Amino acid sequence: MADAAPTRLDRRKARTRAALIHAAQTFIADGRTSAAILDLTQAADVGMGSFYNHFSSKDELFRAAVEDALDRHGAVLDELTRDMTDPAEVFACSFRLTGRLHRRRPQLSKVLLNTGPAIATSAHGIAPRARRDIHAGVRTGRFTVADPELAFVIAAGAALCLGQLLHTEPDRDDTQAADQITEDLLRTFGVPADEAHEISRRPLPDLDRLLPHAVA
Repeated sequence: MADAAPTRLDRRKARTRAALIHAAQTFIADGRTSAAILDLTQAADVGMGSFYNHFSSKDELFRAAVEDALDRHGAVLDELTRDMTDPAEVFACSFRLTGRLHRRRPQLSKVLLNTGPAIATSAHGIAPRARRDIHAGVRTGRFTVADPELAFVIAAGAALCLGQLLHTEPDRDDTQAADQITEDLLRTFGVPADEAHEISRRPLPDLDRLLPHAVA
């Protein structure tokens, strides 16, 4: 039996929830996580009562906002790497695309950076995908690392530090930086130097095609 079409009330509730999540993402990106619920509802242009129809606390809203940002980012990576079968290429493509998103979607970038190391243990976004690709690389012999989890820690730390560097040094070439770190990671994971260089310089899928669906 097909699901019933959303009612007007359902659509209004969805818009209210989306407005609250977007407001929370803006506050997280600005580092304003100590803001009061009233500040969030005013930024979302919704009533205080509407807040509690969707979230029991500010912390719950912030968690939902981070998960939403991570899920949107993960969906972009999934779409753009869908036809790739080599774990090394998938990992490299995802890392290079993430590096480029810091400049193309600064709010998403700042949400990720202000969330900090917690994203490394999240079940959303790039973390589970990077883990998947590293473990797949080890299983298939593409990567030769003794401990896939430590390899993931190296990659996660590099991703966060790259994002911070690109914000700190706005004149730095984000494309060159992301590609170079990707090459270095591939070499660290056991990919031969010449192949690591070639993989990290391959043409990328059309990032701008899906960016309108990512966090602004």
